[in-house]
Amino acid sequence: MAEEEQESKVKGFRLLGILDVQNTPCARDAVLHGAGGSIAAGLLHFLATSRVKRSFDVGFAGFMLTTLGSWFYCRMSNAKLRAQQRMIQDGIKNKVVYEGTVLDPSNKSRTATPSGPS
Repeated sequence: MAEEEQESKVKGFRLLGILDVQNTPCARDAVLHGAGGSIAAGLLHFLATSRVKRSFDVGFAGFMLTTLGSWFYCRMSNAKLRAQQRMIQDGIKNKVVYEGTVLDPSNKSRTATPSGPS
């Protein structure tokens, strides 16, 4: 029984057998945005032209463009966030290492400012 629970936790949901939507960052949101973009593009094209096949093609193109656009935007935002987090972690680590030494940046700022009128 415990083995079955572990298998179900590890397996996840696979879209078309390729993309593991549950464990891939940004995949779920990108697919949902793509579905919305598909419906909006296809429906608007159908209301404008009343051509069913062409509206389906436009809806499919809307799905692809919206999904890929959302995917790349989310991945770039996550990469930017990870870079900022890494920079902050390095800064905190350096602060801990250099605290109280001659190389401490907070000590330099205090010694560089004049201490008032003499």
